Amino acid sequence: MPRFRVVDAFTDQPFGGNPAAVLVLDEPYEDSWAQRVAAEFNLSETAFLRPLDGDGADYELRWFTPRTEVALCGHATLASAHALLEDGVSGPIRFATRHSGTLTVTHRDGRLWMDFPVNPAEAVAEPEGLADALGVRPLRVSSGRTDDIVVEVADEQTVRGLTPDLTALRAMPCRGVTVTALADPDRPYAFVSRFFAPRVGVPEDPVTGSAHTVLAPYWAERIGRTSFDAFQCSARGGLLSIELPAGAPDRVHIGGGAVTVSEGELRV
Repeated sequence: MPRFRVVDAFTDQPFGGNPAAVLVLDEPYEDSWAQRVAAEFNLSETAFLRPLDGDGADYELRWFTPRTEVALCGHATLASAHALLEDGVSGPIRFATRHSGTLTVTHRDGRLWMDFPVNPAEAVAEPEGLADALGVRPLRVSSGRTDDIVVEVADEQTVRGLTPDLTALRAMPCRGVTVTALADPDRPYAFVSRFFAPRVGVPEDPVTGSAHTVLAPYWAERIGRTSFDAFQCSARGGLLSIELPAGAPDRVHIGGGAVTVSEGELRV
């Protein structure tokens, strides 16, 4: 029977960060079965891994929300690498993905570091109804190569105090909405964010690694730095370390901790 683990990612404490279910499977599986399993766990993401034979990657990796498969998920990738390291797999670990190429995770400085494709944002027109759905007036609206929208607001307290209309957000022409602002001056991190994706069954994601492939270059240009921390200020919260490596303008390194909180076997 398939073994599973639930891992809290982007935290060093249980019940913080973002939980993901991780399954390491020996054989191919049906997409419909994976989707039903993800719906059963009902976490923002469930990761499915399968070992590969070849030089390109060590494991196939796919991610499912309770409603759909997604092209990239940061916290479930971090959780997957953590689970494999617990099993004695030596790093770096290379994951083959369907839409995001080969993703490599290494362990250094007491953290797991993911090497992801960077996703620069460009200014876009503000979708009709967005300000009303968020309950706040955007300063800037942008989007990366995915259809997620990035909304910059006035300050950290505005981000923390958001109570968006999730039904209205579900009608927006995008997968999800990231709301972000510079951190207060006394904070140990550079900026804050929250991420809402009710359209794919995730009302609010606790910590979103994929959103930071957009936020990293967005804020790096604004603050003039290529290495900094970020905080996603959901109810659970999570700290992400970010590096934009010199000589690799198309990549971003996103680091964090992870903790296994439960494990067991599926009986189906």
